[in-house]
Amino acid sequence: MQYINLPEAHEVRSLSFYLAMEEFVARHVDADDCFFMWQVEPSVIFGRNQMTENEVNLTYCQEHHIQVYRRKSGGGCVYADSDNVMLSYISKGDNVGLAFNRFIQMMLLVMRKMGVEAVGTRHNDILIGDKKVSGTACYHIDGRNIVHSTMLYDTNMEHMLQAITPSQEKLQSKGIQSVRQRITLLKDHVTLSLEEVKALIRQTLCSDERTLTASEVAEIEQLEQEYLRKDFINKL
Repeated sequence: MQYINLPEAHEVRSLSFYLAMEEFVARHVDADDCFFMWQVEPSVIFGRNQMTENEVNLTYCQEHHIQVYRRKSGGGCVYADSDNVMLSYISKGDNVGLAFNRFIQMMLLVMRKMGVEAVGTRHNDILIGDKKVSGTACYHIDGRNIVHSTMLYDTNMEHMLQAITPSQEKLQSKGIQSVRQRITLLKDHVTLSLEEVKALIRQTLCSDERTLTASEVAEIEQLEQEYLRKDFINKL
């Protein structure tokens, strides 16, 4: 599998850029399988069929400088920050289910290499014991499958709860402790740092690499504007 690098490796970009990067790679990079990882400043990303006001606490996000984005895949609302890592897998083919399953199996292999026993679920989550450590979503374009996933190495639990749980009823009934009981952090199961986890993932999955050119990055930035349009983010 080919790892996709950016020319400015250490620059942190907005979540919308990486969504556009996935789409650009799917449309323009001629490789059977591509993969890259990314991290973002505090952000909320919700699925293509979700209503913003039902899924996101916009007031809290504004007050805490948490950016809000819509993706083109389905699935639920996710909080991300620089303490976890986002994974992007792009493959040729028309079978979304097969791409999902292949990605989950690859990540389970990585987890076993870390010494962690994990399982996949029919909802395409990865569990350690009965707690979720990774969630995955996918969509299909022009003979390509785009799979993206969140790996919870660590996270700001307060932001995770408040940013994606708008109603007071949910806040009172679930709360941080309840959320903590349903998810687990990878850092609690490994001795590796986040950078070491990322290195192991890359070494396990990728045997080749390609660095995008400055002109390709400019094309991604142009494509990114679609993800930033208000009518796209608030289309429902």
